[in-house]
Amino acid sequence: MRTMKLGSSTLEIPVVAVGCMRMNSLEKTEAEKFVQSALEEGVNFFDHADIYGGGTCEEIFADAIDMNDDIREKIILQSKCGIRQGMFDFSKEYILESVDGILKRLKTDYLDVLLLHRPDALVEPEEVAEAFDLLESSGKVRHFGVSNQNPLQIQLLKKSVKQPLVANQLQLSITNANMISNGINVNMENNSAVNRDGSVLDYCRLNDITIQPWSPFQYGFFEGVFLGNDKFPELNQTIDKMAEKYEVSNTTIAIAWLLRHPAHMQPVIGTMNIDRLKDCCKASEVYLTRQEWYEIYRAAGNVLP
Repeated sequence: MRTMKLGSSTLEIPVVAVGCMRMNSLEKTEAEKFVQSALEEGVNFFDHADIYGGGTCEEIFADAIDMNDDIREKIILQSKCGIRQGMFDFSKEYILESVDGILKRLKTDYLDVLLLHRPDALVEPEEVAEAFDLLESSGKVRHFGVSNQNPLQIQLLKKSVKQPLVANQLQLSITNANMISNGINVNMENNSAVNRDGSVLDYCRLNDITIQPWSPFQYGFFEGVFLGNDKFPELNQTIDKMAEKYEVSNTTIAIAWLLRHPAHMQPVIGTMNIDRLKDCCKASEVYLTRQEWYEIYRAAGNVLP
């Protein structure tokens, strides 16, 4: 498994992350086998959130990996907070309370990375800064980042937050690629030219913030996967052709497409299927040509100006 630095930090991470949102769908023995398989593949980065399974996903993970000091040194734990029932909450009180709960459920003393989960319209950067300072000084969190935020929202936080924001988790897939398309269609009068995110892709590249694509196989907002889907015949034909060329699965090619981008992204894989996880990991060994990358991009219905 190839590795890279997380944002501007010195933290060495695998180019693929294991998303644990569906961990509560596994029985104990299944969870143990899955986590062990991930480690054997060199994927030691596990992404959590306090809302996943109402916290049960973190508990199941800790039991599955048999958390102890020796294991803890070999893995990288990231979790997120800020989503509550019917609201978002970046208050100092809630961030601190949430992290304490996360640490208890994961049976660890610290998180390698904490992300703020979705933007809070009522965010007060000073409160976030106070919470981050306390979490850092106490050793509970080592690195910080955000999720689903645009450049100005990040800049607003950075007005008060002194810690580097090393990651931004954003929805991105071959079929949900507006952050790429609006950069290609600059100054054009078409739908792809609409800048919906403030050029977040370029901003993250300029500021050494690692983009972590979530739902890398989904189209729309959790409407389904595009692989093997009759709604995307040309895309699947193109992906299957390249899968045959590289002697890998279509799953591998879909992740390789994201890894080919020079932004050095870290896709978050949400599968709990071991074989599918292994296919995702193989993407770190596949380097698509520029022509192949654009061929897949166009096959998804994206038109070059």
